[in-house]
Amino acid sequence: MNTEFWLEIWEKNKIGFHQQEINSHLKSYWQHLNVTPHCRVFVPLCGKTRDILWLCGQGHSVLGVEISPLAVRDFFTENRLQPSIFQQDNFCRWESDGLIILQGDFFNVNRGQVQDVECVFDRASLVALPIELRQQYVRHLKSILPDNVKTLLVTFEYEQKEMDGPPFSVNEDEIRGLYQDDHEIILLFKQDVLDEYPQFQAQGMNRLQEKIYLLKPR
Repeated sequence: MNTEFWLEIWEKNKIGFHQQEINSHLKSYWQHLNVTPHCRVFVPLCGKTRDILWLCGQGHSVLGVEISPLAVRDFFTENRLQPSIFQQDNFCRWESDGLIILQGDFFNVNRGQVQDVECVFDRASLVALPIELRQQYVRHLKSILPDNVKTLLVTFEYEQKEMDGPPFSVNEDEIRGLYQDDHEIILLFKQDVLDEYPQFQAQGMNRLQEKIYLLKPR
């Protein structure tokens, strides 16, 4: 993980990838995971997404991991949450009412820290990483998660030459290359969404397709 890059992104507020509102696809497609009520959800590279609040509102406990201390602080401040904060292994652990965010490097997360996770919501994790790190990210995720964990994955597809990521373009062929050996890959949704992201249009992007996948371990 390029720590300096991500710390600078947050410090300079270059967070065009951040959505102020709860992701509509999370609300629409969460039931496809068919998870048990009140299970623990893992949200890697979570930033300060308000999606966490929606998941908590459904009765889930949430475990996030985020490298930027600024993003984590802003999440709790902006949502008026009073966390307890302490050091745990390689992370600074922020916790409030069943919500935990581990502030530190995703690649330092170990099996013990996610042993009770039942599902993953990946809206801004895979697409946050350049191509040379995406395979490493998926490999590490698979190595630490319990065998039966399902994932709701959100991706973008566009001409990468039109804009520097993040978010990066991750096409369906790459998803299959990363996951098809040990997961069933179900495409739940695809739609052209460029009109919803004027900040990307301003950078010269001509097409932006959003896709939602359900990943089920075989």
